[in-house]
Amino acid sequence: MGFLQTEESKRMEIEELRRMLVACAGLNRRKDDEEFRGLRVKMNSDEDDNRRDKVVCVTSGVSFLSLAIVNKLLLRGYSVRIIVDNQEDIEKLREMESSGEMRTYNNNLSVVTAKLTDVEDVVEAFEGCCGIFHTSAFVDPVGLSGYSKCMAEIEVKATESVMKACARTSSVRNCVLTSSLLACIWRDGTKQDLSKVVNQDCWSDESLCINKKLWYALGKLKSEKTAWQIAEEGGLKLATICPGLITGPDFIQRNPTATIAYLKGAQEMYANGLLATVDVNRLAEAHVCVYEAMKKTGFGRYICFDKVIKREDEAEKLESQVGMPKNKLSGNTNVISMPFELSNKKLSSLMSRTLRPCYNQF
Repeated sequence: MGFLQTEESKRMEIEELRRMLVACAGLNRRKDDEEFRGLRVKMNSDEDDNRRDKVVCVTSGVSFLSLAIVNKLLLRGYSVRIIVDNQEDIEKLREMESSGEMRTYNNNLSVVTAKLTDVEDVVEAFEGCCGIFHTSAFVDPVGLSGYSKCMAEIEVKATESVMKACARTSSVRNCVLTSSLLACIWRDGTKQDLSKVVNQDCWSDESLCINKKLWYALGKLKSEKTAWQIAEEGGLKLATICPGLITGPDFIQRNPTATIAYLKGAQEMYANGLLATVDVNRLAEAHVCVYEAMKKTGFGRYICFDKVIKREDEAEKLESQVGMPKNKLSGNTNVISMPFELSNKKLSSLMSRTLRPCYNQF
């Protein structure tokens, strides 16, 4: 009987162990399910954040550069809101959509009307957007003067409004501002400690721009400084891109005001090794690259160019493209030459390590 009792005890112990194992397994399955559901919730939250990050706004939506940026963003899966300031621009966009020049990509494109100099108007336009691309694109209303001192003041006012709106709009996290290489290169060459390397740390001299009546350079310089001041005061994450002369298909017809204005003082820029150009699509890629890098370490200023005009044949080609007389850039012997070196290493390094996979799309 003792043996039988021992066998019975064993069976009871085994049964109890089985029940415990089943209970533990059920508990573990519930725990795993809960963890999985928690992971799914986290994943969904991350996906929501990613979707929010993909909603951006581009100002001056029908400009040469803005359209290129919009197309790059749409290719990258962003939902893009374009700001225009009149009905005529909306009609232009409709015509471009009909002709295939503007690709909407699954209706991820919308248009709003707002005055960039009106903060309240801009706040309303920005609501719901995570990122802002302010291209600072303005057109001479007269169409003759290229870019006047008055236009420089308007540009500064618009940038001030845009930056204040960014700081006041709860959804906005990052802003990319298009400045200009001209905000870096117009410096007093008589200073003994002037660096021969012109990079993102260099700033043009405001008084020099005024004395030379370089209103486009002045507008970009003051706009960028205003943007940095407001960003620092409002805790807004900002990156600025300082491009050379923007070129590309039919650029003089599609971007006449900025082209004419940029080339004021071009003889001196050429003589000093500072006359640089950048293709509009390359520049648009740089904007998207910098914006996506802002989630980690991408911030500050970036100089952007892909060619420095150094040879006479290059100067002649540019003269021909913009309708300048031959030797207008390279033939002036009265310009004092003080060669400098342009450096875009910061941007080149960023683009080479962050967005390489996306370049294959372009």
